[in-house]
Amino acid sequence: MMMRRRTTLLTGCTALVLALGATACGDSEPVAAGGGDRSLDGKTVTVAGVWSGSEQKNFQKVLDAFTEKTGAKTQFVSTGDNVSTVVGSKIEGGNAPDVVMVPQVGVLKQFAQNGWLKPLDKKVAATVGDNFAEVWQNYGSVDGTLYGLYFKAAHKSTVWYSPEALEQAGVTPPKTFDAMLKDGRTVSDSGLAAFSVAGQDGWTLTDWFENVYLSQAGPEKYDALAAHEIKWTDPTVVEALTTLGTLFKDKQLIAGGQKGALNTDFPGSVEKVFGPEAEAAMVYEGDFVAGVAKDQFGKDIGTDADFFPFPPVGDGEAPVVSGGDAAVVLKDGGNSEAGMALVEYLASPEAAAVWAEAGGFLSPNKKLDLSSYGDDVTRATAKSLIAAGDSVRFDMSDQAPAAFGGTKGAGEWKILQDFLRDPADPAKTAAELEKAAAKAYGN
Repeated sequence: MMMRRRTTLLTGCTALVLALGATACGDSEPVAAGGGDRSLDGKTVTVAGVWSGSEQKNFQKVLDAFTEKTGAKTQFVSTGDNVSTVVGSKIEGGNAPDVVMVPQVGVLKQFAQNGWLKPLDKKVAATVGDNFAEVWQNYGSVDGTLYGLYFKAAHKSTVWYSPEALEQAGVTPPKTFDAMLKDGRTVSDSGLAAFSVAGQDGWTLTDWFENVYLSQAGPEKYDALAAHEIKWTDPTVVEALTTLGTLFKDKQLIAGGQKGALNTDFPGSVEKVFGPEAEAAMVYEGDFVAGVAKDQFGKDIGTDADFFPFPPVGDGEAPVVSGGDAAVVLKDGGNSEAGMALVEYLASPEAAAVWAEAGGFLSPNKKLDLSSYGDDVTRATAKSLIAAGDSVRFDMSDQAPAAFGGTKGAGEWKILQDFLRDPADPAKTAAELEKAAAKAYGN
């Protein structure tokens, strides 16, 4: 998971000029990214998103390429995790950005329902239709209208491991969930814990659940649960919790046991596998584990750190759970037409290639040449994501209301932390999840 008012809207040109400086107020003629013809000279596109640090730096390279192509200047504003509150405040204050990179399906829906978004125009929609699987178009749509372009994706069905640790234990990457637990016990017998689990961050536990549930229950049930069309007391939920509980209750498998897991955050979970004093052989999380292993611990990806796909559970298919950031255009931006041109550019393989070459990026754009990625492991991860096509499912907690699926110390995050602490009663946990979900969804 990449971390998560209706208000009175002030849309006066004076307020926008004061807030954004060089912004073309009242200029509504159609514009396009064009073919390097600098058709947007004199215009400024303001972009808001959660990214900071290296992610912001690499996205700026994409924005700079857009400037080189079109002449439009860009300004990036980092919102922090609570993008909906920050954007709502900017709209209320009369300085709405032109484009927002939205990190959750639920937030995109909220923005659309608030009336904040412009539908993507026909030209952009055609580009999206050509370059992206239908599932990504669906996640960018609300009530059949396309509002969002998923520019950056996360592959959340990857288990990262130390090749040296598995080799010393005499095991190879497993092909099934049961084999993963069995091999984990073999690893434990060799002196390391099998898994490092980041239980201090509740969002990692939702990702564990989602992979087990998608594989075991199947995509139709997954979609129904994500929309709360079936209750969390459904037998499939209890079954998935029971399966997950086989890992959580096995102190031989988890570094530090349940207490240790609950005191480990996500960066700490990666450190326990790839840090200077390894405590575990494997850590489950998304492709972004590679960035932490490489940048913080100097690991050579593909040699010192590698991944295997999250294995299928029982008779199910191997799951492919994803997340991502969607570019949307705000109605009240001072330059929404130029913002639409930026989204058209972001929908191109040319734009995706800029960040792919910089690293730390996956694209759901099926037209992007995989050779754009800088290493074989990232290339393999991207290939797996594209190959999954319409079987990809978006992170379930990111589709839920934030009160249930995205709030620290509440809702699904806290209930799954409690389940990690004591996984003895999956049915009771399912009932608690349903109670919280019903309140959040309002049904």
